[in-house]
Amino acid sequence: MQTVTVSPKYQVVIPKVVREALRLRPGQKMQVVAYGGRIELIPERDIKELRGFLKGINTEFKREEDRI
Repeated sequence: MQTVTVSPKYQVVIPKVVREALRLRPGQKMQVVAYGGRIELIPERDIKELRGFLKGINTEFKREEDRI
């Protein structure tokens, strides 16, 4: 876990290790959510980047009768 400082303009710098791990780009939009006493930043992704992210997911499960 890393610590950041809130500037007088309420800005924070995302640490390099986190930026690289999440492949963030300058100017990229993020969703900001206040949840359970904390702030969560969720990067918006191009739909093209999401292609194949469900590859290999197990779809063999029993559905409830009213969900078919």
